Amino acid sequence: MAPSLSPLRSHHVAVIGAGAAGLVAARELRREGHSVVVFERQKHVGGTWIYTDHVEPDPLSVDPTRPVVHSSVYATLRTNLPRECMGYRDFPFVARSGGGGDQRRFPSHGEVLAYLREFAKEFAVEEVIRFETAVERVAPAEEGGRSGKWRVESTEKEEEKRVRRDEVYDAVVVCNGHYIEPRLAEIPGISSWPGKEMHSHNYRIPEPFKDQVVVLIGNSASAVDISRDITSVAKEVHVAGRSNPADTFIKQSGYDNLWMHSMIERVHEDGSVVFQNGQTILVDVIMHCTGYKYHFPFLETNGIVTVDDNRVGPLYKDVFPPALAPCLSFIGIPWQVVPFPLFELQSKWIAGVFSGRIMLPSKEDMMKDISSFYATLEAQGIQKRYTHRMGIAQFEYDDWLAAQCGCPETEEWRKEMYLTTGVRKRAKPETYRDEWEDHHLVSQAYQDFSLYTH
Repeated sequence: MAPSLSPLRSHHVAVIGAGAAGLVAARELRREGHSVVVFERQKHVGGTWIYTDHVEPDPLSVDPTRPVVHSSVYATLRTNLPRECMGYRDFPFVARSGGGGDQRRFPSHGEVLAYLREFAKEFAVEEVIRFETAVERVAPAEEGGRSGKWRVESTEKEEEKRVRRDEVYDAVVVCNGHYIEPRLAEIPGISSWPGKEMHSHNYRIPEPFKDQVVVLIGNSASAVDISRDITSVAKEVHVAGRSNPADTFIKQSGYDNLWMHSMIERVHEDGSVVFQNGQTILVDVIMHCTGYKYHFPFLETNGIVTVDDNRVGPLYKDVFPPALAPCLSFIGIPWQVVPFPLFELQSKWIAGVFSGRIMLPSKEDMMKDISSFYATLEAQGIQKRYTHRMGIAQFEYDDWLAAQCGCPETEEWRKEMYLTTGVRKRAKPETYRDEWEDHHLVSQAYQDFSLYTH
């Protein structure tokens, strides 16, 4: 049997990370009556939304000994979802009163960070955060994990010295994000190609690409944004997408120096890049905008939780590993989602399960559910690395979580706003953030927001 927490009582819980997931996890756990310690390696809350000029010395971020930069935010980044849709459900992400900050519907990264700091302040989350504290190891407190308790070893910076702590918690909630450890495309011939390779994790500003020929790999939001960002200074920008048909070769309208291609076929020692469409170009830089790997270097589960081709598993509903539930859980694993409200619902579920108010199925039933889900993905031809990609399925998932917690389902305006934004983003990637027609949805959102003030 999986270890269980004693019902209807307070537990001592460690939360790893003080980004958008860790902050709302701490709030919900405390609301449910649990005591919480949040471990955060940076000096402030905000996680990946904290912008820094610093980049890693290894531009591909593959050297395991490299000093890791815990942000992938570039200078011009704006949200790709409207703020009304993005915010936590009971703490709306509205433009700040008095005209301060970034008032736009699709604001800059700095506005999101300010919102998260306001959230932490409003709900007094900062008082339970240990800043500048690195979690070195999280492991079952006893051999075999029979007690269900977890040992957390951490190193905290205090003045000029590092203080090591070794503590035991009733439960651990992992909220360390997944925008740190880059995934890279495999390119035939790359070992002898003489140009510069990098990952978008280490992109900040366009100026270093002045007068260069740059190829970006990927169809993600970062590839779309960064390709446009560097056209202002680069000689040529070419975007190669795995999902583009093999004969794709399109000059992007509105630009003199931006082309869309099919995927790279191979690269050569003379610096040339050959695309599947037959085009050959001499290239200075290849930038991988190819996403990230889930990475939990501190976590020891004796092989119970693994990451296999970017599938974290086995996880019941993307949160609980059945053999270790409920004492170990994960928030923020799903992607292609509206993240903050999803984190909020996952947090409410976890907090309610910890206190015994919400019951989990048996370990066996949870494993059956996971096996059935994996079989469905396989039958649909969905590759393992897309296990946690939700897209439109997120709302059914959110509503399932809401039902578990006794919360209202996702608002219809939020669903519709997400869907219409996606349509506009694909049709008009240059202008969708500043031109929209969903004013009626904004009005509905603000009617709901009137229930909450901050």
